[in-house]
Amino acid sequence: MSGAAVSGARGIGVPDWRGGFGRLWSAAAVSRFGDALRGTALPLLAYDLTRSPVQISLVTACEFLPWLCFGLLGGAVADRVDQRRAMWAVDLLRGLLTAVFALVVALGGASIGLLIVLACTLTTLQTLFDNAATALLPVVVPKEALAAANARLLTGQQVLGRFVGGPLAPALIALGAAVPFLADAATYVVAAVLVASLRTTPQARPPAGSGRTLRREIVDGTRALWRDRVLRAFSLSVALGNIGIGALIATLVVVVKDWLRAGDFGYAAVTTGYGIGMVLGGLFAARVVAALGGQARTLLLAGLLQAAVLVALGTLRSLWPAVASLAVFGFASMVWSVLETTVVQQRSPAGMIGRIGAAFRTVSVAGTPLGALLGGAAAAACGPRTPALLTAGLLGLGAAVLIPVRNAADSSPSDSGQIPHTAP
Repeated sequence: MSGAAVSGARGIGVPDWRGGFGRLWSAAAVSRFGDALRGTALPLLAYDLTRSPVQISLVTACEFLPWLCFGLLGGAVADRVDQRRAMWAVDLLRGLLTAVFALVVALGGASIGLLIVLACTLTTLQTLFDNAATALLPVVVPKEALAAANARLLTGQQVLGRFVGGPLAPALIALGAAVPFLADAATYVVAAVLVASLRTTPQARPPAGSGRTLRREIVDGTRALWRDRVLRAFSLSVALGNIGIGALIATLVVVVKDWLRAGDFGYAAVTTGYGIGMVLGGLFAARVVAALGGQARTLLLAGLLQAAVLVALGTLRSLWPAVASLAVFGFASMVWSVLETTVVQQRSPAGMIGRIGAAFRTVSVAGTPLGALLGGAAAAACGPRTPALLTAGLLGLGAAVLIPVRNAADSSPSDSGQIPHTAP
């Protein structure tokens, strides 16, 4: 079942909330709410178990590492199976694992090693879930509504995660260290039920017995990504930026407390500013693209804007300019995320969205664990403001990579001589 689009402002396609998209949005929002509970509780639990910054940063790094090991496999599987069924099955399994972990925490059996295993396992399952979701969205909404649909999905996740799940987590922790994880398990089950209720038309896939192995299909997806010079440039750009993002995420508390000397209130203020910026970016992403005259130009300017505000963060030793910088950074980050996902969906053949999306994610996420460790090392060696300045430089370099393809990115693959939008 495909959702119908209606004409929006300035001709922007708008997804129909009724039917498939509304349920998919609800599932994503509920799941993100649970992720926010776990994301707040996990580092606090790690801090209670150890005071070692290296061990705590390993938990963060291991939340990204499985993308390097299993991301491509998850994309190939997503293109072979019914994406809807894969998504609800994965969510049920994640719910079960998180519920078992909550029980272990309640019994006092948690350890840093167990936290790392949980982070790795959930992210491994997420490689299949996210690739299936990327491939399923173009089935639920028409092509002209993809940008608006991605914006609404990401915005809903930010609102439920940052402004509901995040603030609620301390209250749940006060009831018991296991409570946030138990609530997270429940959200997985709710999301699974919502996804299972979708009614979609199966996509065309290679017939069974065609002799095509998963390895061959992974190679095909990676090759298709490499041959499209726009997606190739986007992958490199995001990879460079994510090294910096990893460094900033892992050390933001150090930047705020040691560089700004702002304490817990300051940390809450900058993260709230970042969240507000992301929500506004999601609400206005499609209009920003229309105003700036194209996706490539918007991505280029968003990357340069991110770099500029992080220079301000690492230069001005004052809380409120830092809050404003993180708000602008969040706005630009959300616009970037919406367009990044949309471009991959638009430029991928229908039967290869999972594989090409997986290859794109694997390349782009590859630098995040490295960045997390690099940020800690840079802060220790060169001072607490260093991660912000390092991230600014990498984001600026990533934006520069897009300059040669800024015109080709706004044309269809068939117009620019790249892979056609036809099923293989």
